[in-house]
This record gives sequence, structure tokens and C-alpha cells, in this order.
Amino acid sequence: MRGEPCKTLIPQIFHTPLTPWKPSCATNGAYLCHLGTPMLARDQRTPFSDWWWTVDKLLLAAIVALMLGGVILSLAASPPVATRIGLEPFHFFTRHVMFLLPSIAVLLTVSFLSPRQIRRAALVVFAVSIILIVATLLIGPEVKGSRRWITLVGVNIQASESAKPAFVILAAWLFAESTKRPEMPATSMAMALLLSLVALLVMEPDFGQTMLITMVWGSLFFIAGMRMIWVLGLAGAASAGLFGAYLLVPHVAGRIKRFMNPASGDTFQVDTAMEAFWNGGWFGLGPGEGIAKRSLPDSHTDFVFAVAAEEFGIILCLMLLALFAFVVIRTLSRAYSTDDMFARFAASGLAILFGVQAAINMSVNLQLIPAKGMTLPFISYGGSSIVSLAYGVGMMLALTRQRPKTEIESAEGASTRQAYA
Repeated sequence: MRGEPCKTLIPQIFHTPLTPWKPSCATNGAYLCHLGTPMLARDQRTPFSDWWWTVDKLLLAAIVALMLGGVILSLAASPPVATRIGLEPFHFFTRHVMFLLPSIAVLLTVSFLSPRQIRRAALVVFAVSIILIVATLLIGPEVKGSRRWITLVGVNIQASESAKPAFVILAAWLFAESTKRPEMPATSMAMALLLSLVALLVMEPDFGQTMLITMVWGSLFFIAGMRMIWVLGLAGAASAGLFGAYLLVPHVAGRIKRFMNPASGDTFQVDTAMEAFWNGGWFGLGPGEGIAKRSLPDSHTDFVFAVAAEEFGIILCLMLLALFAFVVIRTLSRAYSTDDMFARFAASGLAILFGVQAAINMSVNLQLIPAKGMTLPFISYGGSSIVSLAYGVGMMLALTRQRPKTEIESAEGASTRQAYA
């Protein structure tokens, strides 16, 4: 269009006031017009537009897909459990959705943070989590021989869940500092951080979370370039700790014995889970047609993967596996494309935490490892787990954003000057 037609025709169609482009956009007397100021325009520097053009949209889409899958599988797996214990059939499903709403808010809010803000927030979250774990050990109710939950304002909180992602951030920061300032005893501080958290988890006792934390810390230790002799030494110490738990803790010994020799004890849950895989086949029995969920006590938490296999088939399980693998691999590839050592270590540690937790849950369902109380990220029911996972994934999105190199360099320079001062 030329001249006046652009000013008269477009308002009639869109009923929107026009904002003309700068004169440099006009060519040969033609006027190029646009409708208002786009909210996501690249030339408009707003916090939301900066976030939108730098966040990894494929990674975000995979996480949203896992959340939606969790809603569907919660609806499929939880009603029989609620009915069996005398609750309203959709009790767990309703609470799953209720916990998912604040989790989405946490995820989006944290994904806007800068690396420095992430470090500061992680320090606060870790300190609060440690205080809550100590309070749990002192006044928390004992359930099946463990103290893992504390009730605040009518909400059951498992503080070890929120401690995990915050611990990864602090350990990554210490390892990053050790690469930049060798004179700083950062590695010893990271070791002390690990031992303090592990000691509290063992006192609960929660050996599943202890093993997960130790594996992630060891992976970060290896990624940071530590010598292989240290890695082997840590592996030996972890093996010795596991053997000690086998000798001293009847609960751990019983699970290992039942795994090695199913005839030595009750293996009802894992056997029922394996039957669910056989019953479902490739394409499943259909939504709501599952049998295992009617007798599995933990079908909505630890064994939701088996319910998915029985009702929706192995095809869906493979799709879930692909989503988890994509999140981990995508995060690792983005992490190693940045020059910021803290962002690289932190994003890698969070990805490993996310992937190992999913792998442990799926392995238990397939009888590949002894049973552990580990949720499947965003799929299993659990308020503390979902919110903490959203916090960790939000930091993953924030750390893998493609920030301009000048912004990263200026942030590092400011950090260096502050440390020097």
C-alpha cells in the first residue's frame, strides 16, 4: 500500500490505532505500518521479552509435556488408592492439580533469575531446608520407622526434597570457585557440605535420597576435573557406606535380600508392578482398565510408571523415557555451550539430579534395583516433590538461557571485583 490507503484501510479491518515505523522503514514513498507495539518484539527490552527470546523453548515444552502427563496419570492411578483408604475418589488428583499450580508459578519465577540471584536464593533455601530437617528429626511423626515429614500450616513438608536442588547449586558454585581460585579450599567446603546433608538424611533415615545426593555430588566432582584417584576413593567410600547400612539397618538389609532372593520376603508390590507391564503390552488395556492399581498401595506415587504401562502400554512408557532423556541431554548440551563455569556445573548437576531420580524410579518398577521411595519427576503424586522439582527445573531453564556474551562477562567481572574487594 502507498500513502493514505495504509492509514485508512488497516484501521477499518483491525479497529486498532496505528503506530508507523520510523522513516527509515519507508521505501519509494511506501509506508510500512504495524499494529501497536508487539509485546515480544526483539527491539523492545522488557523482562518478559528478554526471557522469551533467550529461554530454551524446546526444553520448556518437554517439561510442560511431563506435567500434563502427570495430570493424566494421576487421574488414572489415584482414585482406587483414595477409595481404598476411605477418601473421596478424586482426592489425590485434586491435590495433585492444586500443587501443580504453585509449582508452575515457582518454575516461571525462578527461570527469570540471573546466576547470581540463583546462588543467593539457593543459599537461603538450603539453610531453611536444613532447619526444617532438624525440626523433623526432633518433632516430626515417625512413619514406618522414619521421620521424613513435618506439618506446617496444615501442609506436610518433606524438607529433603527442597534441599536437593539448593545443595546442587551450592556444590556447583564451590567447584566453579575451585577452578578459578585454586588457593580457596572450595573442594573441602563442598565435601563438608555433602557430609552435613548426608548425616541428616541418614538420621531420618532416608537412604534413597542419600544415595541420590551422593551420586550427583560425585558427578559434579568428576565434571569439575578432579583426579580419578579421588573419584575412585569416593566410590569406595560410598560402597563401604552401603555395606555398613546393609549390616546395621534392618530396613535396608531386608530390601536388598528381597531383591537378591525374592523368596526371602514380601515382594508383592514389585511383582504386581511387573505383572502390570506384561498385562499392558505395547498399547495397554485402555484408560481406567488397569488391574494393578486396585491392589498397589503406592500406585499413585512410587509405582505410577507401572500403572502407565498397564493402561497406556509400553509405547507411552517409551515416550516418557524419551522426554526425560531429552530434558537431561538438552540441558547438558546447553550447559557445555556456555563459558560460565558456575552455570555449566550447576545446570549439569541439576540435569543429573533430574535424570537419576527418574531412572531410579523406573528401575524399581522394572525390578532392576531394590525398591526405594523415589518419585517419578512430575508424574508421581507428592506436593513437596512437585514444588521442589519445579524449583530445580526453573533453575535449569534460567542457567541455560542464551544470554549475550557481554552480559555474562560483565557479571563475571562484577563478581571478581566484589571478591577482590
